[in-house]
Amino acid sequence: MGLFAIREYRRLFGAQVIALFGTGLATVALGLLAYELAGPAAGTVLATALTIKMVMYVVIAPIAAAWADRLPRRLFLTLLDVIRAGVVVALPFITEIWQIYVLIGVLQAASAAFTPTFQAVIPDIVTDESQYTRALSASQVAYTMESLLSPVLAALALLVMSFDWLFAGTALGFAVSAALVLATRIPNATPSGRVGARDRLSSGLVSFARTPRLRGIMALNLVVAAAGSIVVVNTVNYVRDRLGGGQADVAWMLAASGGGTLLVALALPRVLDRVSDRAVMLSGAAALVAGLAAAVAMAATATESVPLTASIWVAIGAGMALIVTPTGRVIRSSIAREGLPAAFAAQFSLSHLAWLITYPIAGWLGASSLAVAWVALGALAMGGTVAALLLWPREPAAAPAGGADAEAVEAECVAVAGQNGCVHAV
Repeated sequence: MGLFAIREYRRLFGAQVIALFGTGLATVALGLLAYELAGPAAGTVLATALTIKMVMYVVIAPIAAAWADRLPRRLFLTLLDVIRAGVVVALPFITEIWQIYVLIGVLQAASAAFTPTFQAVIPDIVTDESQYTRALSASQVAYTMESLLSPVLAALALLVMSFDWLFAGTALGFAVSAALVLATRIPNATPSGRVGARDRLSSGLVSFARTPRLRGIMALNLVVAAAGSIVVVNTVNYVRDRLGGGQADVAWMLAASGGGTLLVALALPRVLDRVSDRAVMLSGAAALVAGLAAAVAMAATATESVPLTASIWVAIGAGMALIVTPTGRVIRSSIAREGLPAAFAAQFSLSHLAWLITYPIAGWLGASSLAVAWVALGALAMGGTVAALLLWPREPAAAPAGGADAEAVEAECVAVAGQNGCVHAV
């Protein structure tokens, strides 16, 4: 039976995709709302709102993951979607900047609790190990597709309506997601073997700290965030103020970055059959450093143009895909199946912690000088790339299955991982 033949998974995946696209529309609309309320200071407002989002994700997501097996998950997920829909409905009616911060805090607190709870549900519905791996990959594809298609849909919508209506589309998406979750039969959670919430909270982080390749991913998270933050935070002001574009132009520029992401994501499966994850991800880091250097040169020399900016944004999107797309493969190859939910929750928090560092730099420092902000972000990206090279050494060829070598590796694996699941020491 195919993955999407599982009715309950099909409904949950549909809920995830619809909510993702609603969130993507809201991201574009939020940037335009910030520009309407703050004008040239929109980058600062947007950076503050996104910083609030990252704080919520870093703090709340691991707590939700630690308690995911003790909650009535279907009702909890439905309630979170209803909360998100209600917040988005209220956003177009606000008149003060501080109101953005309050509503974004509530919205992102709900989103931060939704994602790890949703991830914890999947292995209880998709019980076959190979199908579970495909389910994890399908979620990653959904995130990638959203990064491209949401800005495109927003650009098309903005041709015939004001950005306020994008919030309505977002609210509708959350409402449909809630209905799909409510219609799904979600089994009762199986309590984890860990007794205390603190142990469950820390298990994924411990796995990252102990495993060289996962330490490398932590460093690469910073590279992705440093480059991606100029796209997310600075696109609105750059397109509106420096390039003289309109609302739809903002969405199309965001779509340019998403296009680079999608093109690389579609090509990577064949590449990864021949090239190691490490080589691909470090190539992505090099591409992002080069993209940031090009952005700095463009801003410092005042040579900006729509084609040049779009080409840099495409390069940044492609570099991000080279890092983000193989990340799930690396985690799955490093952690035993029972430890995957905690590991993915740890990656969720660690990656957003990196964005928490870079968003304020892009917005607050960028309000004074985009060139200075992008130099600082470029330095972070370079530092993350060097750290990844040092933390994630070249891996030896895999030992053949079975035999003494395999037994030695397994013994080392058990010794390192203990009760948290197998962490391959590579």
